[in-house]
Amino acid sequence: MGSWSNYKWLALLVIPILLGFGRSTVQIKWGFFGHKRINRIATFTLPPEMFGFYKEHIEYLTEHAVDPDKRRYAVEGEAQRHYIDIDHYVHNGEDPFEVVPRRWRDAVTKFTEDTLQAYGIVPWTISSMKYKLQKAFESRNVDLILKYSADIGHYIGDAHVPLHTTENYNGQLTNQKGIHGLWESRLVEINSENYDYFIGKADYVKNLSDYVWTAVEASHRAVDSVLQIEREVTNDFDSDRKYSFERRGNTTVSVYSYEFSQEYHRRMNGMVERRLRAAIAAVGSIWYTAWVDAGQPDLSALQNTPPSAELIEEMKTLDIHYRNDKHKGRICE
Repeated sequence: MGSWSNYKWLALLVIPILLGFGRSTVQIKWGFFGHKRINRIATFTLPPEMFGFYKEHIEYLTEHAVDPDKRRYAVEGEAQRHYIDIDHYVHNGEDPFEVVPRRWRDAVTKFTEDTLQAYGIVPWTISSMKYKLQKAFESRNVDLILKYSADIGHYIGDAHVPLHTTENYNGQLTNQKGIHGLWESRLVEINSENYDYFIGKADYVKNLSDYVWTAVEASHRAVDSVLQIEREVTNDFDSDRKYSFERRGNTTVSVYSYEFSQEYHRRMNGMVERRLRAAIAAVGSIWYTAWVDAGQPDLSALQNTPPSAELIEEMKTLDIHYRNDKHKGRICE
């Protein structure tokens, strides 16, 4: 395999150009702004043998990083792939990561599949998607490599969001409703240009299950801080300073004020950036691991092969369903 150092200079030159910096006119969320950025930058963590292919398709991987969110209402069983309410499984102060088995079969035996589906399956979804991506590499199927790479990047990103690991996912249980969008949307929106995106190279993951569960656990350990710090900042701000109005396209919307958001971001001492960086590293590493486990197929032979007409049509159909869901008010941006 080629030396990563021979390509690092290229990343340093090209990343700022390819990040696609800019503001959206709608309220962006981790699933749209953050997920696109995670997939895009993860491309630059890959070794030379993968980089050419992924760089060629970087626009697809970026734009379709949000496909799983678009499928949430169009595909039955999609929603639970994005989270795990790990605290649902504890009742007497136990450590949920000791209570919930990591192996799917063991977890089903202990809790039933219906229960697991009801409270989220993101760790197992990532493991399943990695296997699908590996098989796509083995068969040299460009459509599936792109589709599964984009999708698994999304689920990995979700696993790195603290509020994707708790039943109190939007602060609804603690009178902090709206904190989900604040943490993963507002803070990223106004601070992302100042984050450090030079992650380093992807690593081979020897034990995928442990790797994924470690990421979920790190996210969950941050939940108390996410909630507590927001309460503290709220107590220090008058209500008329906590919110403000901003123009989004042709609409004026109420948002957490810039002052409040930045104070919350400051007191978390880099948490959002750390989780974003960890997600980028994980996406690149799991892409790389799937490729290695597939026997390191020659991806250069697949270059100059665009997505098929069938895949493009599938994505267009998904966009139609998504727009219809927005029109019906099922999705709020």
